[in-house]
Amino acid sequence: MVDLRVKIHKLDLKNPVMLASGTCGFAEEINSFFDISKVGGVFLKGTTLNNREGNNYPRMAETASGMLNAVGLQNKGVDYFIDYIYPRIKNYNTPLIVNVNGSTVDEYIKVTEKVDQLEHIPAIELNISCPNVKEGGMAFGISPKGAKTVTREVRRAYSKTLIVKLSPNVTDITEIAKVVEGEGADSVSLINTFLGMSVNAETRKPRLSTITGGLSGPAIKPLALRMVWQVAGAVKIPVIGIGGIMNAEDAIEFLIAGASAIQTGTALFKNPVVPLEIIDGIKDYLLRHNLKSVSELTGSLHL
Repeated sequence: MVDLRVKIHKLDLKNPVMLASGTCGFAEEINSFFDISKVGGVFLKGTTLNNREGNNYPRMAETASGMLNAVGLQNKGVDYFIDYIYPRIKNYNTPLIVNVNGSTVDEYIKVTEKVDQLEHIPAIELNISCPNVKEGGMAFGISPKGAKTVTREVRRAYSKTLIVKLSPNVTDITEIAKVVEGEGADSVSLINTFLGMSVNAETRKPRLSTITGGLSGPAIKPLALRMVWQVAGAVKIPVIGIGGIMNAEDAIEFLIAGASAIQTGTALFKNPVVPLEIIDGIKDYLLRHNLKSVSELTGSLHL
């Protein structure tokens, strides 16, 4: 037998395969396809302080080897989550991680403080790709100053495991990773989506109402893999790899590059049970290579 267990700070995972925020709803949706307790963890849909209707339609578009989305963090706010969603999902037998969002530092803090009171939520994923309204709409996570400020203030407000989700839309992602590590992040997850766009040549109009959106899927995997490798070599905290992971081989590559765990997201739209296939594939790989635990894979790239 092989040991698939992973520890991300105080977060104990039964295996390294987790579901990415925004692709699996609030866990109930994906639980209708398979027993959610079989995955290492679930990153819940992005949650904000107040209700958000999201962007106008169309807000999703298929691309070559991927997809663009501009959903716009549609959700009913953190209080609705606490009152109506949390009671239904709190007893799922796998870690549930809230993806926290805000347009100001104060909003991030208020959402965090509310989530911190929930006994069955052991961690948050701080999404610093949100636009900072006080800085002209520039995302918190694309400047060291913005990343530093929001991470520091949320760390002061939060007592459990803090995972910071990094944007790839930067010149040097290791710089941002080191900044959030220095401000108390327990782990980093990367990458979030790349900024992209798609045009309908016949109508000469953008395919998204917002013109640009977030690119995900297999097309971004080589870039994500490179960034995970760079960040894993730059920080001492655990790295969670995200970006174009469609099967077990993809997941294993991220682990070898330095990730302690991974998230799969866009793949769920094509095959909702792919997390179970990835878990089985990792297990098979460890057996074939005479490895006793998945931790032996992390950072095992031969150079």
